[in-house]
Amino acid sequence: MKTLLRLLLKSQHQRNRSGPDQTENGMTLVELLVGAIMAFIIITPMLGFVVDMLNTDRREQVKSNTEQDLQAAADFISQDLSQAIYIYDNNSATTSTPTTTPTGIPAIKDQLPKPANGTPILVFWKQQPRKNSVPFNPEVAKTVKPKDCDTNPGKCNDTYVLSLVAYYQFKDSDATWCQPSGGPCPTRIARYEITDGIRDPNATNTTDPNYPYYKDSETKDTQRRDLAFNTSFDFSKPTVNVTMPGAVFPAPEVLVNYIDHSTGPAVTGTECQTALGNPIDQRTATAIGEATLRIPSPDDKINSFYACVDTSKNLARVTIRGNSQRRLQANDTDYNPKKAAFFPTATVQVKGLGAVGK
Repeated sequence: MKTLLRLLLKSQHQRNRSGPDQTENGMTLVELLVGAIMAFIIITPMLGFVVDMLNTDRREQVKSNTEQDLQAAADFISQDLSQAIYIYDNNSATTSTPTTTPTGIPAIKDQLPKPANGTPILVFWKQQPRKNSVPFNPEVAKTVKPKDCDTNPGKCNDTYVLSLVAYYQFKDSDATWCQPSGGPCPTRIARYEITDGIRDPNATNTTDPNYPYYKDSETKDTQRRDLAFNTSFDFSKPTVNVTMPGAVFPAPEVLVNYIDHSTGPAVTGTECQTALGNPIDQRTATAIGEATLRIPSPDDKINSFYACVDTSKNLARVTIRGNSQRRLQANDTDYNPKKAAFFPTATVQVKGLGAVGK
């Protein structure tokens, strides 16, 4: 019995001694290499999938941002145009004849702002509201001036001033509007506004240098006349005295950037005529041509920002095409029918409802 017990203890002691030697054995270099290869095989496709998903998400976000920007710009132009009194078409006539009256941008181009690399596309007159700006009777006007109206509630009325609005398409290499840099820059749409000042309804002294306006000391900046505004303008002669000769124009405000400037999808030769209901020149009883209705002319193949205008009906249709690819990369961003989703388009058609005195 003692011999059997001794053998069992000896056997257990040997197992206890051999146990640590077995557990101290690590992975071999081959096993590590096989594990690394397996991890690479598994992780690489997953990493590619994640990167592709992130790129797709970025492209979709850029497309969505471009669509939203275009729609916001179109909505702004629509609201602006709804107050129009007179919209200039593309009539090439610059002088009156028995059958022709100048009505277009070509006749007033020399009187408009002349920025480098900027082209006027949509030009019109409108009434601009000025809230709480005119003392409501002569008695109140003795102590309350337009600049004081905000601090004197109930003592001033709203009024309107005449404004000339011009939307331009700019194509240049200004780095501010050309990101990412390195390739052809996109174009942008900017808005000029040349505004009349608030007139004093109680002014009677025609020899006063301020007549018929309030003095600058009585008004705020937004209530004063722009130096380029011509007080001699008359709607009966819409292409004469449009602005003051030699005056400095107000700086334009950018409405939207990343407008395409590559050759776009073809536009039908009668698009404006069809969209505007085939307008007729009442003086000659003939159809108004596409070249008169469309700005710029149908010869322009870009088609990224153009207007169809029927001056006689005070009606305009505006089309804008963006370029979301230009937000992502500097090169290879020209219009491609296979990538049309990256070139969203917004169109609005508006009848101006403004009138002098409204």
